[in-house]
Amino acid sequence: MNFENKNFIAAILLSMAIIFGWQYFYAAPLQKKLTAETQTAETQPGASQTAPATGGTVPGVATQAAPVSREEALARSPRLPFKSDYVEGSINLKGAMIDDLHLLRYRETIDPKSPTITFLSPSGTPGALFSEQGVVPATGTTAKLPDPNTVWTAPAGAVLSEDNPVTLTWDNGEGLKFSRKIELSDEYLFTVTQIVENTTQAPVAMIPYARIQRQDTPVVSGYWVFFEGMLGWVDGALQEIHYSDVAEQTEPDRRDTKGGWVGFTDKYWAAAIVPDQSTPVTASFLHQKLDGRDVYQTDYLAKDAMVVQPGQQASTTGRIFAGAKVVRTINAIESLHQIQGFNYMIDWGWFYFLTKPFFFLLDWIKGIVGNFGIAILIATVLVKLAVFPLANKSYASMSKMKKLQPEMERLKKEYPEDKMKQQQEMMALYKREKVSPLSGCLPVVVQIPIFFALYKVILTSIELRHAPFFGWIQDLSAPDPTSLFNLFGLIPWTPPSMLMIGVWPIIMGITMWLQMRLNPTPPDPVQASLFNWMPVMFTFMLGTFPVGLVIYWAWSNTLSILQQSYIMKRHGVEIDFFGNVKNSLPFLKKKATS
Repeated sequence: MNFENKNFIAAILLSMAIIFGWQYFYAAPLQKKLTAETQTAETQPGASQTAPATGGTVPGVATQAAPVSREEALARSPRLPFKSDYVEGSINLKGAMIDDLHLLRYRETIDPKSPTITFLSPSGTPGALFSEQGVVPATGTTAKLPDPNTVWTAPAGAVLSEDNPVTLTWDNGEGLKFSRKIELSDEYLFTVTQIVENTTQAPVAMIPYARIQRQDTPVVSGYWVFFEGMLGWVDGALQEIHYSDVAEQTEPDRRDTKGGWVGFTDKYWAAAIVPDQSTPVTASFLHQKLDGRDVYQTDYLAKDAMVVQPGQQASTTGRIFAGAKVVRTINAIESLHQIQGFNYMIDWGWFYFLTKPFFFLLDWIKGIVGNFGIAILIATVLVKLAVFPLANKSYASMSKMKKLQPEMERLKKEYPEDKMKQQQEMMALYKREKVSPLSGCLPVVVQIPIFFALYKVILTSIELRHAPFFGWIQDLSAPDPTSLFNLFGLIPWTPPSMLMIGVWPIIMGITMWLQMRLNPTPPDPVQASLFNWMPVMFTFMLGTFPVGLVIYWAWSNTLSILQQSYIMKRHGVEIDFFGNVKNSLPFLKKKATS
């Protein structure tokens, strides 16, 4: 195998290995550090003091009865309803838990009549997910404090909304009055201010906490491209803990931090608790088993007790995010409330320096044209223009290579047995004519990181979830729903996933095959075979990829065909397209020579 064959095959195998590796072996994102930690403390009403916290633990798993339906669980306790343009649900007045939440702007399927996404559910229900904020007694405190079983009182007929915060109250009957002011803002953010009024003759010390609990191990997507599990920004770094990893731990994973947040993330949704960013806390990630059910919890416990002096009141504020991971929303919350590392809730991955700009470019174009599919086409043109100088140089070098074909054939005939001398003379020829034998790989090398960045954006950004294109493409984040193997729906049969080769993957394969036909069929049978089978392999491989990515690849191939044809003609290289097609098809080639 000569020098050109080795390099050609190496480039092809490397490209395929990278694509497969990205799909299946994508490592967890690098932990990133914030460059600044200038935070402002929230102003809290009333007089209070703090003291080093001793004693006190965050409530964990309560004894559960047999699992109940969501409807039955909601009916078991009094509730405070809430409603906005983005969320709807209710707060459990027993424990003041936020445990019932629907995402009004997202549905389970592309059918506009399908149910909205149910994100939070009460304890005891299948897949329960809920959040709570509260206080626990410091060592030496004997006063009665509210706990997860405390029933709070809400104003009669109150409905929590963005324009109407609601305050819950509870009196311990021993001189302590507790209030919880709950505000709903920023689409998916609940702000909970706990106020304690002490009418006794002695100071009372308590420790603020917050927690999110998830019951049952959720079904994750299984992609390595994005993370699903327990996560948080703790002590200036992103922490990602898989469910399987925390389940193997015998003790809670506890970490001290000041600022940040902890919670759970799914592909498109997240629930997180956010302490006062100026307050030192201990964040925990833990797992327990109860009656055969897996229970996961992320929580934080303040390191300093809140001391309420006689005749005074004290307060503490925390936040709960429960909703869709919309980039604009996440960034706005981080900026407005100065929450450390909140934007890392969105998994941009290793190539964030490409992924984030590509997303913002697509989102900006979509805001103009109104369709993410069209935005992908326009962004592809812009990318092609940006890398045109490099591609132009590459294609120009390839054109020169074609002109050197006769001289290269002469060298092969002159040194048929001396391969070393043949390669030396060819390298001298390349140097003399200022061409590179690897120039044809440059467009592929440039396209691979762009492909990865777009893959990440389409697969993980909720903005592209259920985003339509035209015709049968109603979800750019899902594979093409058609298949060649059931004649695109004419046969009432659903092929297995590996045979779901839809219209757009076929178009992509055809454009790849046509692009290769701009060049003569390599005389070497190994190269010729790879040229013929590569489009077929990529068609099957990309058939299960998000169709938005396949549309990008097909459109990019089309632009490359036009670009390469123009450059070849400008350099005087003849394009024998139909001759190349005939020579690439064995049955036509055989017929022509018979």
